Amino acid sequence: MFQGKRFEVKLDKEFPPDPVFDSQYRRAPHRGLNLTPSEIALAVKNALRYVPSEWHSRLALEFLEELLTRGRIYAYRFRPSGRIWGRPIDEYKGITPARGIQVMIDNNLDFEVALYPYELVTYGESGQVCQNWMQYRLIKKYLEVMTEEQTLVVQSGHPLGLFPSRKEAPRVISTNGMVIGKWDNPEEFQRLTALGVANYGQMTAGGWMYIGPQGIVHGTYITLLNAGRKYLGIPSDKDLQGVLFISSGLGGMSGAQPKAVEIAKGIGVFAEVDYSRIETRLKQGWVKKVSSNLDEIFQWVEEHRKTKEPISIAYYGNIVDLLEYVDNHNIKAELLSDQTSCHAVYEGGYTPVGLTFEEGRALLSSNPTEFRKYVDVSLKQHFQVIKRLCDKGAKFWDYGNSFMASVFEAGEHSIARNGINTSDGFIFPSYVEDIMGPLCFDFGYGPYRWVCLSRKDSDLHLTDQVAAEIIDPNRNTMDKDNHYWITHAEENNLVVGTKARILYADEEERIRIALSFNQLIREGKLGPVMIGRDHHDTGGTDSPFRETANIKDGSNRMADMAAHCFAGNAARGLTMVVLSNGGGVGVGKAFNSGNGIVLDGSEYLDNIIKSGLSWDVMGGVGRRNWARNENAMNTVKNWNEAHSAEGHITMPENIDDEMVNEIVQTRLQK
Repeated sequence: MFQGKRFEVKLDKEFPPDPVFDSQYRRAPHRGLNLTPSEIALAVKNALRYVPSEWHSRLALEFLEELLTRGRIYAYRFRPSGRIWGRPIDEYKGITPARGIQVMIDNNLDFEVALYPYELVTYGESGQVCQNWMQYRLIKKYLEVMTEEQTLVVQSGHPLGLFPSRKEAPRVISTNGMVIGKWDNPEEFQRLTALGVANYGQMTAGGWMYIGPQGIVHGTYITLLNAGRKYLGIPSDKDLQGVLFISSGLGGMSGAQPKAVEIAKGIGVFAEVDYSRIETRLKQGWVKKVSSNLDEIFQWVEEHRKTKEPISIAYYGNIVDLLEYVDNHNIKAELLSDQTSCHAVYEGGYTPVGLTFEEGRALLSSNPTEFRKYVDVSLKQHFQVIKRLCDKGAKFWDYGNSFMASVFEAGEHSIARNGINTSDGFIFPSYVEDIMGPLCFDFGYGPYRWVCLSRKDSDLHLTDQVAAEIIDPNRNTMDKDNHYWITHAEENNLVVGTKARILYADEEERIRIALSFNQLIREGKLGPVMIGRDHHDTGGTDSPFRETANIKDGSNRMADMAAHCFAGNAARGLTMVVLSNGGGVGVGKAFNSGNGIVLDGSEYLDNIIKSGLSWDVMGGVGRRNWARNENAMNTVKNWNEAHSAEGHITMPENIDDEMVNEIVQTRLQK
């Protein structure tokens, strides 16, 4: 790797053996191929850039076959053999921050964690760590040799190189799929990924901060509790005993739903067409019962309504069939949602009613155009049964998976509030618009997370205790719920993969927790810890269909916040910063930023924690405040008073809405 003081990072010179695939693990579907013959040749050439020229004649046909049969070049031959997993940090090479990042990358690709591990897909049907295994190997090599005065730049999975920086700078700056506007659409993105020049990072897949389905459980738990309070009038000191929640999906993100509903003490029925995903959740203990017999399922539901005991049930079948059974049998269903991967609705993320999972995959591979027609018909049928159930008293919300947008794009324009376009939103709320936005994000609460890089249970136990001491349950309802969450986290058996924890926290709590961890590490009482968050946060993501759905000043079409969040975190020296196109709603509909800080006890990190985490949260709250969100305005007012010697966030002046509306109406009538 070294020649004197010169860096040289390349793939190993030994030709890798033939790849071996374990049939027990899921494989990604054929992604479709919309390249011209000249573009197919270009895609092969692009992949060959990574390998020695003497291998080109041998690998060109192999890469071509992957492209023609999978729709992508994954370079399977270059995947390290056996299991990849987030090992204890001491088993990696390099400086501590780089070793911590390697733990996170490998955790994203663990057989127990990743959705399609051989295709580097962590979750969300298409969210990848990087595009191919050659990139993976090079990234790991760069991380093994980097110094504390270098930064690795990664562009859509491609490691551009190590560049001189400084100790206080990020160790990794990464972007994913930053397509120029004219070409930022699903069809063009499919072409660019096939060419090997774009990576769909989802959020924490390409951001290397995924912690398994636990990462969304806390937010789902909060959403369910507050949906019950808002829609059903359940008091803040009560739970969801006897309440039925119906949704779909048991994948990398949607798999959090059954665990969350049980923690909230409710009853949940979740449709899933891929039995392997049901098996995964059963094995993990995240779903308790499974059946393809709806009569049997709703007998269980009625039993648990009577006993008030929580239960999670997997229905092996299509969500449309499940909802139509509920409608036809006049079954009471209080809460409804959906977590199919509608951001990739025509790429296998949604299996249309009338087709089994296997039939859907076969049709997708053989006739994508016909598959699309099936999906459109199913989406319309799906929407209509939801509408009928809501007319009977059920409450539905979109879970930010682009379901309502997909229904609209399928031709069902009645889902739009104005019946014409999506400029006024949809007839159903998104969960951010009604719940997470005003109750969490406007106050600065968001999905804070940490990973104990030692992989020791004792370290995770200690961090849980520290966080529980910092969260004051008497402060407000949110902290009461959060304190319950963290004090019961261990018994709820949430860990899948690395020893990680998710906890919704605001600016002050995030800083205090991180500083406490860093102090314990400094004292030798705790091993290194990676702190970070989901990109689905108060300031991390611009997405009018999800994270910024409760911003009503028209700016929710803008991506300034995510870009500034990314840039501000880089400027403040967080260990790892990332900016990606898409996320849970798909390309062209959102930009999201994320970060991570490897805590090793260093005193200089205390200042990065204070400035970085404050900016990361308050930049988002500041934007929400400027949109005149009342809770955000109060949060900013308090922040300005507490930090008057350090900074100031611009606040909007009071506006008489009725006066302005009257002036406009009068003038327009002339």
